[in-house]
Amino acid sequence: MSMFSKFQNAKKAEKGKAQPASAEEMAGVLHALPEAVVALDAENHITYVNAAAEALFETGGSHMIGLPLSDFVPKDSPAYALLDQCRADHCRYSEYGVELDTPRTGPRTMTVQVAPVFDDNRCVVLSMHEHSIAKKIGQQLSHRNVARSVTAMARLLAHEVKNPLSGIRGAAQLLEQNASEDDRTLTRLICDEADRIVALVDRMEAFSDKPQLMRQPVNIHQVLEHVRRVAENGFAKGIRIVEMYDPSLPPVLGDRDQLIQVFLNLVKNAAEACPKDAPEIVISTNYQHGIRLAVPGGADSRQHVPLVVTVQDNGAGIPKELRQNLFDPFVTTKSSGSGLGLSLVAKIVDDHGGIIEFDCQPKKTIFRVMLPVA
Repeated sequence: MSMFSKFQNAKKAEKGKAQPASAEEMAGVLHALPEAVVALDAENHITYVNAAAEALFETGGSHMIGLPLSDFVPKDSPAYALLDQCRADHCRYSEYGVELDTPRTGPRTMTVQVAPVFDDNRCVVLSMHEHSIAKKIGQQLSHRNVARSVTAMARLLAHEVKNPLSGIRGAAQLLEQNASEDDRTLTRLICDEADRIVALVDRMEAFSDKPQLMRQPVNIHQVLEHVRRVAENGFAKGIRIVEMYDPSLPPVLGDRDQLIQVFLNLVKNAAEACPKDAPEIVISTNYQHGIRLAVPGGADSRQHVPLVVTVQDNGAGIPKELRQNLFDPFVTTKSSGSGLGLSLVAKIVDDHGGIIEFDCQPKKTIFRVMLPVA
């Protein structure tokens, strides 16, 4: 008898209760859970998997059922100790921070929970919740906060730095009129340095508080094709660029020029991160249901951002010490970089009502941009 039938029969025995759910309905509930759920018999053979478990192990449920758990989870995993303890004590147990690293899953950090199935201590339910879900939410909130902080910094620079520089430059020009040739070299140096700082402040003013967006329906594939042509004829020359596009995608609601700026920055960063041996950048698009972003304007004001563009490189990855503050201004690994590229990307994506996040694994760094459709 299956666990769902046991549950159904147990509920039917209770008189005066609401009509119990059918086995099919219970299976549907488990199938809809975001956590990976695997049911195991006494020998740790799989008897049930939900959709999240199929996605985690990249294997269909019909193929997984009947196979030992060790085919998917290494035998040295702490999950097996939890299973033994659960069967021995007939209690629920959980462990935080369990590392799962297999060819199917890649390196992941999980919270593992085990629970017995009713009064049969031989059958156990194993559920796994990936920590990266919480991390992605943190990244999404972080990039929006960075966009706001950079806006404030841009206003400060424009007011407190740019205006006094015009006075310094004017004073240097006045001194130059009566200065000797040697002194004129110094006054020109003052003017040149003042102009250089003004140019930097002008770049910071791209983070203005009120975005100047010309939003209209934009074919994202035309944007990406333009970016690819620019890259192949410039900074990404000699790098293999792979395109994996979903041709059925609807248009993006956005500013074409600004979107080009976003993906040029991401592809340029990917090109600079690629190794010299077999460098490769993968640009892909897809449609992801169910992603909504809360925006200012009330509890019901939520932006649907289903259109996903990913830029992936096969470089060494992002140093761990930079990941937490990757979108902050002036954070860079480049000796000659300003550290403003990803901050500008985060600002533009935020102006569009979108989300940007990243995932870093060995020889695979992925930046993922989610945008609203027209």
